Amino acid sequence: MALEQKLSLKLAQKLVMTPSLQQAIKLLQMTRMELQTVVAQELVENPVLEDGDETFETEDSSEESEEEEGAEAAAEETATDELDHQESMDDIDLEAYFNDYLEGSTGPAVFEAREAPPLENTLTREPDLYDHLLWQLHMSDVSERLREIAEVIIGNLDPDGFLVASKEEIQLMGWQEEPGHSYTPEDVDEALALVQAFDPPGVACHSLKESLSRQLDARAEPPDSLARRIIDEAWELFLKRQFQQIARQLDVPLSDLEPVVESIRGLQIRPGRKFSTERTHYVEPDVHITKVSGKYVILLNDDGMPRLRISNAYRRMLRSMVNDGKEADARQFIKEKLRSAVWLIKSLDQRQRTIYKVADSIVRQQQAFLERGIEYLRPMVLRDVADDIGMHESTVSRVVSNKYMHTPRGLYPMKFFFHSGIDREYGADISSLTVKRKIEHLIQDEDPKRPVSDSELTRMLQREGINIARRTVAKYRDELGVPSSTNRKQIF
Repeated sequence: MALEQKLSLKLAQKLVMTPSLQQAIKLLQMTRMELQTVVAQELVENPVLEDGDETFETEDSSEESEEEEGAEAAAEETATDELDHQESMDDIDLEAYFNDYLEGSTGPAVFEAREAPPLENTLTREPDLYDHLLWQLHMSDVSERLREIAEVIIGNLDPDGFLVASKEEIQLMGWQEEPGHSYTPEDVDEALALVQAFDPPGVACHSLKESLSRQLDARAEPPDSLARRIIDEAWELFLKRQFQQIARQLDVPLSDLEPVVESIRGLQIRPGRKFSTERTHYVEPDVHITKVSGKYVILLNDDGMPRLRISNAYRRMLRSMVNDGKEADARQFIKEKLRSAVWLIKSLDQRQRTIYKVADSIVRQQQAFLERGIEYLRPMVLRDVADDIGMHESTVSRVVSNKYMHTPRGLYPMKFFFHSGIDREYGADISSLTVKRKIEHLIQDEDPKRPVSDSELTRMLQREGINIARRTVAKYRDELGVPSSTNRKQIF
């Protein structure tokens, strides 16, 4: 069988992600903090970039502008003044001056060399639950073995202060520390009792019921008190807020339950919460919307962002290298850095223009919300904005991701304006957020002793022309964090 070679031409069309396009997409979905970090790092790594008050046009020009010439003249004048100053300083006998200043000293000054403490020793943080309990353990006069088991227990607490490991698992942890040996149940019980006696009360318990009992112990509650009887004998009914059944079961008047229930509600359901190390995260808006002369103006927030431009010194250096035919490696290095700088500047500019287009489309389509409030928020999806500005939905999704808009109505994530709509019998579709707000208002206006059920909420909304199912109402109520009508009912 003979083999033969053939040469054929094939024309195909495919999408190629150039490095500049990849960079533009990556920068588009970044938050302000991430973008500032990337730009600051690029300023350090790329010598061609510099921070200037004015933006630089990426196209090379054959002549320098008048401003650049004025700046160079000023720089030359400054350099001349510094040179004259240096010549005048040469006429001064500095050695004689300092000898007169140090006259009376018997010898050269001796300075004690002191080593500064490490930076780690100067950093501080708020003590968490683990540190607080460990400090109390180290202050306790207990045996080394009991201290070891207590440290294991403290290390197995969640941020809320509950013990996530069983007693059997804690016993087996002793085998890991010393093969062939495990902690005894008596030692684990003793160490657990020790940790549970620490501050805050109710810590190191396996369940909420046990934690509340420990907190009652810390309050010196009598063993036969009504609060202890409720937790020990009617715990399930207490969780379901069935106070009338609790009164019948414990054979006490319903009026006597009210102060006791309020005292139980005053206990901590998460004893370790006050030692939480979570910090408040402050949001800085990417877009500001202000109303000027009856029109909404869009202002992009560029505070803290350096104004990048290409260094003129490296431009002239590259031009001289090309003219003189100097080293190819150095010339190639400057070309690569220059190309990277131009890509970054163009990508940042494209990012700002894209964010502006998306924000402008949102403002035009949600102008009723800006004027009247959330009740007039119209349904809108990503496709609506994408078709309006002539971009793909994925681009709009990257723009609104992790970005915030400050409006006359408050600060909102840009994703806040994108949600589905609900049909109405008359008029335009209503936003799901507007329906949630209506449900919230209806629940706020209800009688606490006769709360409105989900079925009644559905009928109320249908009377306003909002076609919605009962399960949808229940879903929105859960998203609002509102309990059911049974749990909202107030007996007292």
